[in-house]
Amino acid sequence: MKPIAGAPQAPLPVEHSSPRRGGALHRPRSKNWDRHVEHVEALARTPAFCALRDEVLRLAELQRDDQVLDIGAGTGLLALAAAPRVAHVTAVEISPRMGERLESQRRSAGIENVHTIVASASALPIGAETIDVVVSNYCFHHMGEAEKLRALDEILRVLRPNGRLVLADMMFAVGVVDPRDRAVAWLLVRRLLRKGLPGALRLAKNGLRMLAGRWEHPASIDWWRRALPLAGFAAVEVGALDHEGGIATARKPHPKSTAPDEGLRAG
Repeated sequence: MKPIAGAPQAPLPVEHSSPRRGGALHRPRSKNWDRHVEHVEALARTPAFCALRDEVLRLAELQRDDQVLDIGAGTGLLALAAAPRVAHVTAVEISPRMGERLESQRRSAGIENVHTIVASASALPIGAETIDVVVSNYCFHHMGEAEKLRALDEILRVLRPNGRLVLADMMFAVGVVDPRDRAVAWLLVRRLLRKGLPGALRLAKNGLRMLAGRWEHPASIDWWRRALPLAGFAAVEVGALDHEGGIATARKPHPKSTAPDEGLRAG
């Protein structure tokens, strides 16, 4: 897995979905993503995120007849780039306004094989074993640990046997024990302090949000290495990038032959 520089059917209208499974509720978020469409779109145009997109799609090994699912699709960074290479892309996004912008971009580009659904990653309104490839880019750090695990269960459910998962995200723990976690924390602090007073104010705001339990919820490289096999995935590889991010790849076994360890869910 090579390092990435920098931080990173017929078309249907945006579809709003209700939860499908008990306990996986479409819960309110501390951040209203409908207010951040322009910011997310600007990030998607940066060289770092374009490079990360290209690496995710390279690792996904897309084929012409693939049915692809993009989780946390935003305004279409992965979905629209994958569409010309595959049979169909289902783009799942929790923000209605993000989904509307994705649909607008799809129409402008003349892309007809992307279907946008407004839904939660932990309650996918998609049939079992109907997807060949699941991709996701910088979505999972907005979920708590329990929701991450439910989302992984849902991904395994919708993937066909031998289906592929490629997931890029923030991958570090908020702490000072692990050397990489310390390095990432200082990287993020320095990045904000270089912005002067606005950066210092944002750093203070993030500190308060963290104390209140309302900051992002990134998981470490080690957490992903344990969580993916626990969810039932095989051929798991998780690698750190040269910033706060990492990329995980895995497959749904065919057939599933081993029972996952229950250690991560204990307690």
